[in-house]
Amino acid sequence: MRLRDLSYRVKTPLSVTLVIVLTAIILSITLLARAYQDNREEMIDNALSLGSVLARTLAPALTRDDVWQAYETIMTPLEREARAAGGPAPVTSSNGDRGAADPSQREILVLDTGQSIYVASRPRRYPMLVQLGQMGGEYADLAGRIAEHNAGEPFVARDIWPDRYAMVVPILAEDGAQLGTLVLNYSNDLLFPRFLNTVEQVILATLLVLLALLPLGWYWGKRLTDPLSHLSACMQRVGSEVPSDIQCDLYDGRDEIGQVSMRFRRMLDELREKQELERSMVASERLAAVGRLTAGIAHEINNPLGGMLNAISTYKRHGEDRDPVADRTISLLERGLVQIKGTVGALLVEARLESHALTLEDLQDIRTLVQPDIQRKGLRLVWDNTIDAPIPLPSSQVRQVLLNLLLNAVQASEEGGEVACTLRADDRYFFAAISNGGEYISRDRMAHLFEPFANSSGEGHGLGLWVTYQMIQQLDGQIEVTSNETATLFEVTLPLSEGDAT
Repeated sequence: MRLRDLSYRVKTPLSVTLVIVLTAIILSITLLARAYQDNREEMIDNALSLGSVLARTLAPALTRDDVWQAYETIMTPLEREARAAGGPAPVTSSNGDRGAADPSQREILVLDTGQSIYVASRPRRYPMLVQLGQMGGEYADLAGRIAEHNAGEPFVARDIWPDRYAMVVPILAEDGAQLGTLVLNYSNDLLFPRFLNTVEQVILATLLVLLALLPLGWYWGKRLTDPLSHLSACMQRVGSEVPSDIQCDLYDGRDEIGQVSMRFRRMLDELREKQELERSMVASERLAAVGRLTAGIAHEINNPLGGMLNAISTYKRHGEDRDPVADRTISLLERGLVQIKGTVGALLVEARLESHALTLEDLQDIRTLVQPDIQRKGLRLVWDNTIDAPIPLPSSQVRQVLLNLLLNAVQASEEGGEVACTLRADDRYFFAAISNGGEYISRDRMAHLFEPFANSSGEGHGLGLWVTYQMIQQLDGQIEVTSNETATLFEVTLPLSEGDAT
């Protein structure tokens, strides 16, 4: 897997971690370089300070030409450093060198005014009275630097040896005359013990800092990417789930992620509106098509049906010497045809049925008509009506709508349950709310609830709600249904007519 294919929940904390580690490494290298430079400058300063002290101490010995005193003078600080380092007691080695265990790290030379070696900390390596320039190589270069630098001031020769520093201090008499030159030749190896100690301290401090910052950086990086990851997960649901089922607790902010979240939220709202619009259009087209089909079929059936019923009525009125068996058969046919007529009549919803304005008596009739079904099923009817004056709505349609909804609520309720009917009206609208504690209506059933023959309870022909919907549409009203595990509620809103219905 390539790095670019990793999730930002990994890449961002990983990037923060790498930045912390790189920053710690760069700071550590910078600190170590600075520490090395400081140690080097400190070594040079200490050497120059030691050289100044030795130069003043050597002046009397050079004035008296006391070589032994001069030798003891330059060896004293070397032996003291050897003791301070915890090494063995200073001894004279086989090559005649005294002092530290490794004399090559520190070399002290005393030159006379002619640049001849007067005395040295390593006599075998630097014999007396030998010209410094005659030793060749770097020593000849050093002799040239000393000759050029005749101002009587100390100086440092840094670039003669690649791994050593030469500090040159003039030895002056009390009257300022130059008696000779003191050369302190120090190796870079003297820096390593102190520098290694500094390295250990810097590494330890860096590890402690990383130990504290890495978990914090990982946590902070993950926290920064959590809104983006959540947004990505929500976006992946688009297309595989319907917009109404996608519920996301999106990040709310003014940064880039917050702006994308806001646009995504708007997109979801637009998709939900589009879904509802498409669903309404499909339902309307389906209902219109079914309505046209059923109306045509009903009209075609009504014509022969009316003729058959008229024939039966004529037979009953004018038939003579009728056979009892035939009468029973005719009665059975008549009841069947009447039932067919009722079913066909339910399919024919007139555009406007002329009727008087809705009155309190019409509403009480509805209560009376539904009461036997309520009692037969052992239900309790909660009737809440605040309407006491005529309402400019056609009573026939409103009565049919309320009766259908109440009978549907009774059929859906379990024995011993409750059906509630609430009726209200104001200057502009008539409101009706009918609820029952029956079976929960699922989302799939809700989408086809007002289609003909969509009844799943097994009672009736499944046309009541469809007829109710058609009547409410003709009255320019609305019907809404909500259902949960405890109750199902039908809410009807009808605009009042400008004039009284007649």
